[in-house]
Amino acid sequence: MKPRFAEFAGRIAHDAGGDPWALHWEARNAKARGEDVIVLSVGDPDLDTPPAVVDAAVAAMRGGDTHYTESAGRPALRAAVAALHTRRTGQAAGAENAIVLGGCQNGLFVSSMLLAGPGDEVIALDPMYATYPATIRASGATLVPVAAPAANGFHPDLAALEAAVTPRTRAIFLATPNNPTGVVFTEADVDGIAALARRHDLWVVSDEVYAGIADGGRVPSLAARLPEKVLTLGSLSKTHAMTGWRAGWIVGPADFIAHAEQLALNMLYGLPGFVQQAAQTALDIADEAETVVRAYCTARRERLYRALEGLPGVRAIWPDAGMFMLLDVRATGLTAGDFVRGLYQAERVSLLDGAAFGRATEGFVRACYAAEEPMLDDAARRIRRYCERLAPAR
Repeated sequence: MKPRFAEFAGRIAHDAGGDPWALHWEARNAKARGEDVIVLSVGDPDLDTPPAVVDAAVAAMRGGDTHYTESAGRPALRAAVAALHTRRTGQAAGAENAIVLGGCQNGLFVSSMLLAGPGDEVIALDPMYATYPATIRASGATLVPVAAPAANGFHPDLAALEAAVTPRTRAIFLATPNNPTGVVFTEADVDGIAALARRHDLWVVSDEVYAGIADGGRVPSLAARLPEKVLTLGSLSKTHAMTGWRAGWIVGPADFIAHAEQLALNMLYGLPGFVQQAAQTALDIADEAETVVRAYCTARRERLYRALEGLPGVRAIWPDAGMFMLLDVRATGLTAGDFVRGLYQAERVSLLDGAAFGRATEGFVRACYAAEEPMLDDAARRIRRYCERLAPAR
């Protein structure tokens, strides 16, 4: 007999288009076998975690910090997260406004589960990170995507956003800087979103995991405009090259954080103490670490963009911040899925189909530029070679 699962299992499955990461893992496995493959399909910076952070974790483990910890995170770490949030946003926050979780993705899931449920609607700006749809549907709510269209530079269409609100709408999910576009929402963008959320009494979940890589280490803040209804999500994954450490957080109203602690108690049961000690050290050196990663990404953004200029049928889109660059491949006559598969088969470079992020980026592919410069140069040569071979067929 075919095993039966709860309806929840279907809500967290990939959409009908299949696993958006399938080609990435195919490429990663090929690279692990020693094949000549360039992997630009995931945002994992080609940098090591700062040595002081590693040393802190090792010392904590050797010192016996391997037992249970507070579900919401240690008070000193929560206070440090709140202090970073205040420096970035200007919004006053204390330890009671912060919870430490297993990465920003864990924060997205906690936010979804606590803000909406069956019969509710959650708006998410499209394009959105590929896990958003399943994460939002996990709550039982209906996802309502609203395009931040390419024709508008991938900035939000405030009129469309307003039109999507119904009596069942509970929250708006967004990311700034955005993944995959790299767009940073302007002061006018966030003013409009905050005003809309206030008019309709909506929560806003602002995923700011790349904020430390933006110019000056900050972005226009929704939390400062609507502190009572904004959750700001962040992590150390990108700014400190700590993707595998799974150290992230939510900053928001104290009553929300109290509920989040109860959910964390039943799901995560506290981030390991040695990871929290590493995170504390990472926050202590945040300015230095962010400066290093920001300079790293800024130089490579410029390098890849220049290397891809003048491609036949392909146009690189300059990102404001982050680790990703979109390539508009619509003029090649191929779907983005066919383009990335063909490129991988012909040149062994893995990129990601923009359709994984929503309808607004169909016809685009995403390249991660947080990689060593010789690798980026080689990838650009291979992409150019592939595009030049496509050109006569168009």
